[in-house]
Amino acid sequence: MTKSFGSDNHAGAHEAVLRMLAAANAGDAHGYGDDPWTRRVSQDLCDRFGAAGAYFVFNGTGANVVGLSLLIRPYEAVVCAESAHLNTDECGAPERLLGSKLLTVATPDGKLTPDLVATRLAGLGDEHRAQPRAVCITQATELGTCYSLAELTALGEFCRAHDLRLYLDGARLANAAAYLGCSLADLAAPADVLSFGGTKNGAVAAEAVIVMNPDLTGAMPFQRKQLLQLGSKMRFFAAQFAGLLENDTWLANATQANLMAQRLSAGLRDIPGVTEQYPVESNAVFAGLDPRHIEPLQRQWGFYIWERNVVRLMTAFDTEPADVDAFLASIREVASSRV
Repeated sequence: MTKSFGSDNHAGAHEAVLRMLAAANAGDAHGYGDDPWTRRVSQDLCDRFGAAGAYFVFNGTGANVVGLSLLIRPYEAVVCAESAHLNTDECGAPERLLGSKLLTVATPDGKLTPDLVATRLAGLGDEHRAQPRAVCITQATELGTCYSLAELTALGEFCRAHDLRLYLDGARLANAAAYLGCSLADLAAPADVLSFGGTKNGAVAAEAVIVMNPDLTGAMPFQRKQLLQLGSKMRFFAAQFAGLLENDTWLANATQANLMAQRLSAGLRDIPGVTEQYPVESNAVFAGLDPRHIEPLQRQWGFYIWERNVVRLMTAFDTEPADVDAFLASIREVASSRV
């Protein structure tokens, strides 16, 4: 099978993750996080983020729902971008499980700003209206763009000034750190709670919820259990992050994915009729193709149509230059033919 550019979820597991899983499989260990692996790796994450607590969950939707559950009551609302995964790809999980309304905002590049958030703050104190209480941003965004540290700081300051809490969906946080050249603590500093994605970066099925605000840690064990995200064999979640954290494998993986996206973007710019839709700041490339060329390409390669003739092309930690070059050759061949 050719390399898929459909999603970084399509990649396999990194060898460091598999090695740690095998190591964690030796012997018995207490369940539900009462084991040496979970204690050690949770502390490592707290140290790297400057966090009050780190908790493992099964998947990104679970991380978002559990994280937001610490910040809002059912009558309170979450401000997010229209393009947010929370809004478009979680099957209404936040609304159903938390009972909270999403207040969406159209954005040109997937990023919220204080001015955009301010447009959804009407009705404060009105008992007939859902009360805005949390702001959810995604880093890197669903459009592959990244908030700068200055933009994150501005949002954090705005939220504190307006008694709002800030949640950061970090399914691709590693890619943002690689692009910005900053630490995880830098990215997390303005947030009350965030997620740190493992699955898209070489893990099998593991995400972490990072709690920055120490006042919120007391509720976390209960919220995680009630929202169906407490794993009994927790050591295997922790072991996956141990593999990613060792030697900063998480950063090397994200850097490789980002570099391959840049290589892909550079190659696409040389193909007549192909247009780039957004800046390439992580491992996502959004390209406008001639509609006649999409179906022939999809017979050979895996990728998704985003909207109309715009396709989303994702690279992963295991994407190699040869994969990108072969894909580009196919696009050139189709583009030069009379389809």
